[in-house]
Amino acid sequence: MNKVLRLRVRLKGHLIKLVTDKFTESVYVLANEPSVALYRLQEHVRRSLPELAQHKADMQRWEEQSQGAIYTVEYACSAVKNLVDSSVYFRSVEGLLKQAISIRDHMNATAQGHR
Repeated sequence: MNKVLRLRVRLKGHLIKLVTDKFTESVYVLANEPSVALYRLQEHVRRSLPELAQHKADMQRWEEQSQGAIYTVEYACSAVKNLVDSSVYFRSVEGLLKQAISIRDHMNATAQGHR
């Protein structure tokens, strides 16, 4: 009788192991089934998308601000270059002004000499 009891216990243990192994395999298959993977992917996207969209909007705003700053710097550089390039004309105007002042002084001196 003891043998029969031990045989039943072993048989139950074997059946329990078979059932748990099959159950574990079923859970593993279900957990890795493609539709579950797609669901997990969908959940990840649903959770991550708002933050990613905010980052994208921030980056676009920063890009616009950067483009404005770049335009301002390029415009300032162009203005400075134009000023440097126009130094020839400023020197010419300066020479003409000196010449005009000299002529005026000469005319004033001549006018005072005739009085």
